[in-house]
Amino acid sequence: MSLAFAPAHTTATARTAAVRTAPSLPAAPARPVSIAPRTPSDAPQPGPVPIQQGARPAAPRVRAVPEGTEARGFVLYVGIDDAKAGADGTTLHRIVEALRALTADIAPSAETYAAVALAPEGAGGRDVDVVRLALQDPAALAKRRQEQGLHDDSDRHPNGVIIDISRKRVLLDGEAAGLTYKEFELLQYLVLREGRTIDRHELIANLWDADDEAPSERTIDVHVRRLRSKLAHYQDIVRTVRGVGYRFDRHADVSIRQASTPSPDVY
Repeated sequence: MSLAFAPAHTTATARTAAVRTAPSLPAAPARPVSIAPRTPSDAPQPGPVPIQQGARPAAPRVRAVPEGTEARGFVLYVGIDDAKAGADGTTLHRIVEALRALTADIAPSAETYAAVALAPEGAGGRDVDVVRLALQDPAALAKRRQEQGLHDDSDRHPNGVIIDISRKRVLLDGEAAGLTYKEFELLQYLVLREGRTIDRHELIANLWDADDEAPSERTIDVHVRRLRSKLAHYQDIVRTVRGVGYRFDRHADVSIRQASTPSPDVY
């Protein structure tokens, strides 16, 4: 299971990276401060302030990020299956909700997103490593390629359409399509249900939160039209089924990149 907590929408290109923190520093010992007694004739003079006993050290800082970037959130990978959760007297859903409640208590302005990581039954290795690979964690993938003696060619983009679900991006002939978060979510929903016609009501129910104002069917049509416009000469991969809804049709020049066992399930 993987839990991704972020204070802002990821783009979709929505990538995740684990945040490391520096080790906490021990509190500095209190030092005795000598203050000379003053007589009434003495003028008040600013003096050293005693250090309070038991003062806490400064909070650990997030590892420095490259210049020109900023930390926008973090990813927490949790490795545990249903059987182990049950043996601990809990469920995956309860763990998710508890972490969400903790986040809301500590940082009410934070936004959270949680998804289930699926893997083939009996997959070996540590649970957390299986989760990281299933969710296409870049560091885990790089380690696996190194172990297998493979080279990273993920940035060599042939002509055509690459829908990279793991990195939340779409490339057209090697160039980013520049989809908005909602446009990518719409395309991803259709891609994961390839060949099936999705009506507008289903799109509204699954792509808009219950707390948000539900859009009209006309709004869905506008989003689809903008999405197809950005797909340029590949726009016919999103088909309009008149009177019903929309469908994703894969062409020979369309490549889908995702985890080996994609999980559209979201807590």
